[in-house]
Amino acid sequence: MDQKELENIVKKIICTVLSDESSNNIIIGNSNGVFSSMNEAVEAAHKAQQIYREYSLEQRKKIVEGIRLGLRPYVEECAKRAVEESKMGRYEDKIQKNTLVLDKTPGVEDLCTGAFTGDNGLTLVELSPFGVIGSITPVANPTETVICNTLGMLAGGNTVVFCPHPSTINTSVWLIKLINQLGIEAGAPLNIITTVDRATLALLDEMMIHPKINILCITGGTPIVRKGLASGKKTIGAGSGNPPVIVDETADIEQAAKDIFNGASFDNNMPCIAEKVVLVVEAVADYLMFCLEKENVFKVTNLEDLKKLEKTVLTEKGTIHKDFVGKNALHILQKSGIACNYDPRLIIVETSKDHLFAVEELMMPILPIVYCKDFREALENAIILENDFKHSAMMHSKNVDRLTEAARKIQTTIFVKNASSYAGIGLGGEGYTSFTIAGPTGEGLTSPKNFVRTRRCVLKNGFYIR
Repeated sequence: MDQKELENIVKKIICTVLSDESSNNIIIGNSNGVFSSMNEAVEAAHKAQQIYREYSLEQRKKIVEGIRLGLRPYVEECAKRAVEESKMGRYEDKIQKNTLVLDKTPGVEDLCTGAFTGDNGLTLVELSPFGVIGSITPVANPTETVICNTLGMLAGGNTVVFCPHPSTINTSVWLIKLINQLGIEAGAPLNIITTVDRATLALLDEMMIHPKINILCITGGTPIVRKGLASGKKTIGAGSGNPPVIVDETADIEQAAKDIFNGASFDNNMPCIAEKVVLVVEAVADYLMFCLEKENVFKVTNLEDLKKLEKTVLTEKGTIHKDFVGKNALHILQKSGIACNYDPRLIIVETSKDHLFAVEELMMPILPIVYCKDFREALENAIILENDFKHSAMMHSKNVDRLTEAARKIQTTIFVKNASSYAGIGLGGEGYTSFTIAGPTGEGLTSPKNFVRTRRCVLKNGFYIR
């Protein structure tokens, strides 16, 4: 028996001893990544990082791919737990999202070395870990963000301390335990990702200022991103969005309706990239509405029902009623007292550009549709309603000049042409995926190369062989 075989046997014995059959073989104790205090969680991740930073790229690759492969049988469980705990979103859509992050989150292949050579020798540009990353995750994509950030941050050689959203703390804790078990099985040190067994603002604040947290990655609303930026630490911030979708008279209206329906209804409109408001040119507006009604939608057709809907999903102060975020369309209609004898995926309603449904990010399956005189007016409204979040926008058109102008003027991180919004994160579109889309701080769709330091190593008068 060689040394490698012996090491594998020892690892299996350790994992068996640390496992608990009554909890789906999730490790318990101080090796599962879950602690009772933030300081313990950070210290454990810091200790793990001291070991992990010495690992080779090949070892990192093995760990990342081991976690990726090991999570595949748990995709449905991730979706089930997230929906049951948060009471938000759609199980079948969350399966797609979790599958997407496993399929399309980059690994160590994203880390490319650069070089300069010339008369003065050789300069290498290498990418090194930041150390311990503090990651805040949202209710909209709880398991997806934990998985995506874990894969990308570990690929970069970091360890991670997670602060999950309170509404999905149990799901997140379960997943972090599972990932730690899979990591150990793949050769990772103990506590390569950690968290605390509860979620409070005090714990979040403690994590942000902890001296052993080297960088923050925040996936959440604008206020929490601003708090991170005010911490004095380097912060990668993925904030709010209110993505507009423009439809002009040159578009394939039938296809546009299908794409808009699919994107806006996906996971009950919880993803920040989803179509939140439609700006359609008057010449084709009625036909777009007609085509949308062929999909599984409920159209609000009278002012009385609109008022009922407003009263339900908006508070007296004109803010979003959080009890209805991510809820099914039928649930919202029933609570509003609006009769509906089927189960629609999306509610559509014609509004003005100033209506709160259009101005605010509802994160509900309610899609306001604003009629505009022409493309120019639609673009102007889209820029206003996007709120300079620099997040996402869509447009349906066959006019290349207009598509180009809209993309340049809206200046969003993601701009999707003639497709559903989720094509922008690789679901039905090309490119890798990420559920941390850093518009406010400019990184865009994050990947391992965003979670590393750029370092320059210079060799004078050596290895220039031209």
